Amino acid sequence: MSEHRTTPGTDGPDLASVENPVAPSGDTVRVERAAAEPERASRGAGLMGGAFGRNLGLVVALLVICAVGAVTAGDRFASVDNVVTILRLASITGVVSIGMTFVITGGGIDLSVGAIVALASVWATTFATQSMANDTHWLLMVFAALAVGAACGLVNGVLIAYGNVVPFIMTLATLASARGLAEIISERRTQIVPSPDLPDSAGVQGFKDFWTADVLGIPLLVVIFALVSVAGWFLFNRTTFGRRTLAVGGNPEAARLAGIDVRRHTVLLYVLVGLCCGLAALMFIARTSTGTSTHGTLLELDVIAAVVIGGTLLTGGRGTIVGTVIGVLIFSTLSNVFVLNNQDASTQAVAKGLIIVVAVLLQQRLARRSTTT
Repeated sequence: MSEHRTTPGTDGPDLASVENPVAPSGDTVRVERAAAEPERASRGAGLMGGAFGRNLGLVVALLVICAVGAVTAGDRFASVDNVVTILRLASITGVVSIGMTFVITGGGIDLSVGAIVALASVWATTFATQSMANDTHWLLMVFAALAVGAACGLVNGVLIAYGNVVPFIMTLATLASARGLAEIISERRTQIVPSPDLPDSAGVQGFKDFWTADVLGIPLLVVIFALVSVAGWFLFNRTTFGRRTLAVGGNPEAARLAGIDVRRHTVLLYVLVGLCCGLAALMFIARTSTGTSTHGTLLELDVIAAVVIGGTLLTGGRGTIVGTVIGVLIFSTLSNVFVLNNQDASTQAVAKGLIIVVAVLLQQRLARRSTTT
């Protein structure tokens, strides 16, 4: 590429009057401008077709649902108390959805999250666990729930990564066995926190007081959801773990050739979602003051739906934490609007199913467009 440079001389002609042979002519400038227009248009289309455009579309959808709620339910929807209620309802699904985003982006799926939540909530609220927590510290209940969630995730991950079991089948088996084990442990009874059989429940009462507290008027459950979302965003977008998750989900063989231990990383992804399930179990206990095998029933459907609505590809290789958070808020707000308008659960289920179908169809269309461009 030649560089144009003018050098003043003592005896030469006036440079101002000399026509520069390499300077762009009027036609050249018009051609360059004409070529730059499609480039700028392409950059704009790429921006709107990327993560920014997808998240903007989700925000618009959320605002439309809010507008419908404000019109149909009036002040009952627009009140501060109702907004807090929506956020509190979204918190448990949101925490599990953050973990599920990693798993789906990594090319897997976990159908057992609801059952793991139930098992963790039952294990953390047995009379034996509460007695030990009452004698020592209520953090023992927290440890029990997180340990159960991580152990279930470890079993899923090991059998999927090293046993070559299909994730759908493996997690379906865990769904059935974890729910059954929760029923056996609890004898299909609701375990109250603190247990009425405890002679002195001061220690366990500390657990309940902590998890039901407010932070500057905001329920702790909502704060936990926000913290988990921020931590998940950082882990996904700013660490090697997040980049490896995208690589493993996009092309496992290429990731292996690049030096990534795909099997170990897959195990870590399922342990991560298991920990999120343990945390969600604690949030269930805090909200209901009980541990029961019915906690988390059909939670996996809401979680997967929120992740897919948020823009994470079911085939792996692409995910977004911000989109997942907005997807959770969309489903939570939609359910709230249905409840305020006295719509039954069946109608809500039909609407959610239709939204999932539309989201998957849009994903397939975007995937085909990305492969042809």
